[in-house]
Amino acid sequence: MARVAFVTHPVRDEARRLAEEAVDWLSGLGHEAMVVEKADDIDGADLAVSIGGDGTILRTVELVSPRGIPILGVNSGRLGYLTTVEPPAMRSALERWLAGDFGIEERMTLAVTVDAPSNGLLSGPRIALNEAVVEKTSTGHTVHVAVCFDGVRFTTYAADGLIVATPTGSTAYAFSVRGPILAPSLRALLLTPVSPHMLFDRSLVLEPEVTVRIEVIDEREATLTVDGQELGRLTRGDGIECTAGPHPACFVTFGERDFFRILKAKFGLADR
Repeated sequence: MARVAFVTHPVRDEARRLAEEAVDWLSGLGHEAMVVEKADDIDGADLAVSIGGDGTILRTVELVSPRGIPILGVNSGRLGYLTTVEPPAMRSALERWLAGDFGIEERMTLAVTVDAPSNGLLSGPRIALNEAVVEKTSTGHTVHVAVCFDGVRFTTYAADGLIVATPTGSTAYAFSVRGPILAPSLRALLLTPVSPHMLFDRSLVLEPEVTVRIEVIDEREATLTVDGQELGRLTRGDGIECTAGPHPACFVTFGERDFFRILKAKFGLADR
């Protein structure tokens, strides 16, 4: 008997309907299945099925990656860059998973520790699949931050923001500010400035063992966002530390995933 947990888009009725139908079907086969309402519901699951778009995948990764639970992504969103199957194929995908006819693709995650006691944001690592962003809170101003690698000052940045991304996240926010695209099978940290007001405006591709610290060094507040979720404001002396996550995100696959084919399809690249 398998235990399958469904994580759905919070406001998309179609995602909830698909999950409930799958729960009824799996329960009829003698398996245990449920729609996740709180984090503890995921405990003991053999599979997490994410039904929604990429945002739902990101939420699912934070829930399950520390528990080593594989994720099957079902696209009921618009882009679905991280999802594996479309809704009509969900049942057949679950049948293949139950039969053991699947593979696992591991993606590096990002562990983000927040050090902002002045705002009550002191917290242990948040797990992200894509990125952590420290950026300006209002138009017309930059943020002024210091960047350290393994405790050694690298330089200071005056910019609209700084992004620390995984290879998977290189096709998210970092891509929109002209950062490089990294193959998702790599292990690396990507540091990309957003509209830097300085001569040095390049992205840096770093070894995964490096600890990246970003610290606000003047009176202008910065906003901290992790995988699209705004966590709060950072003020002078506050910072974050980013390292490779201790556990990968594990995605269920059916056959080899061609990263370059997916990249071409999602961004409308034509053969020339």
